[in-house]
This record gives sequence, structure tokens and C-alpha cells, in this order.
Amino acid sequence: MKEESILVVEDEEKIARLLELELEYEGYQVTKVLNGHDALETYKNHKWDLILLDVMLPGISGIELLRRIRQIDKQTPIILLTAKGSVEDKVSGLDFGANDYITKPFKIEEVLARIRAALRIKQTQQKKPEDNSVLTFSDLKINKKTREVFRGETEIDLTPREFDLLVYLMMNKRQVLNRDQILEAVWGYDFMGDTNVVDVYIRYVRKKMDLPAKPLLIHTVRGVGYVLKEAK
Repeated sequence: MKEESILVVEDEEKIARLLELELEYEGYQVTKVLNGHDALETYKNHKWDLILLDVMLPGISGIELLRRIRQIDKQTPIILLTAKGSVEDKVSGLDFGANDYITKPFKIEEVLARIRAALRIKQTQQKKPEDNSVLTFSDLKINKKTREVFRGETEIDLTPREFDLLVYLMMNKRQVLNRDQILEAVWGYDFMGDTNVVDVYIRYVRKKMDLPAKPLLIHTVRGVGYVLKEAK
């Protein structure tokens, strides 16, 4: 069985070495780099199964590196390492296209669990048949294969997380979904009660989808969650 390859981008040598040793012990193939410029070159020279990316880096920042990678690669799971603790800071990082984040200081068990979760989601997506790759509802159309979203003739530009959220709502249209269901399906792990991240992302998607003269499609069910349905 092929070892899964992980690129660790972390400028603190001790942390980078710890991650390298622990991940190699778990059976991963690991490459570590200590700055943004080297990380970008290393990324381009290999196909990675996952990237563990510190936000604060010399040279090219972690967020800028994330942005550049996502311009050409929307599939490789990227987990941010961040010292920032507020929900808004975390959400802004995810909004650039990261799949997950881990706040420093962290326990290695949490890092390993988040990595396993991200790789499971990637494997599940790769195994999905191409059938039903196009979802439609009202004037909303989603192509899961090309990751394009349209309302009528207008293309909607979504981040990877926003896209996954909308797909989940589409696949469960007219069903009321609570925040825990959405977190588990879209984020793929226990978010430890941080369910207001769902509210933030719903707001992001609505802002992009609610076009002039178009009916609202994502509705709030007070005290429960959200539902994708036709407006009354």
C-alpha cells in the first residue's frame, strides 16, 4: 500500500521536527520545509496527499501560499496551523480554501485525528461515481465534477468549503438540517460545539447566491438549522 505523502510547512524547527517524527511513526511519508518560498517550490515538485500549513511563515505567508495553491489545486486537503483563537479569524483562514485548522498549542493526537479525517473525506470523494455529478434545484445548478455553480446564467464563485456546504444542502433539499449534521457532513469531524461557524458560512453563501430578482433558496428554521427549499 502506498504511503500517503504529507508536506509540513512550519517555520519553528522544533515543531516541524516533532510533526515529522510523529507522522513518520504513523506511516506517512513526510517532507518538512521552514519557509513559504521553499514550500511553494516543494509543493510544485511533488503530488501531495495533504499539506499541513502554518499561517505565520517567513517569505510567503501561509495564507498567501494557500491562495496560490488554490488557484491551481482545489483538491489537495490543506490544514492550517494557527495561533489565532477567535472564530472569525479561523473562518477567514478557511475562506481562503483550507479544509480545516488546528489552533496552537495543539496536542499531536488532535493533529493526527484531523489528518485522518481530511484524508478519509478525500478518499470518499475520489470513490464517488461520476453519475449525478450535476445537481439542479430551481434555477440553481451545481456541477460537482467541475465545481461550477450557476443561478440561471450567472456563475457563482464559491470557496471550496462554501461549495461543499451548498452541495450538502442540495443533496438534502427540502430537509431541515441542524448545525451538528452540517458540521459532521461538511467539516467531517466534531467541531467541539463551535456550531456558529455554520451560521457564518451560511451567511457567506447566501450573500453570493441572493441575486436581485432571484427567490431566496436557503432558509433559516429558528431553533433548528437550515433548509434549501423554494420560497413561499
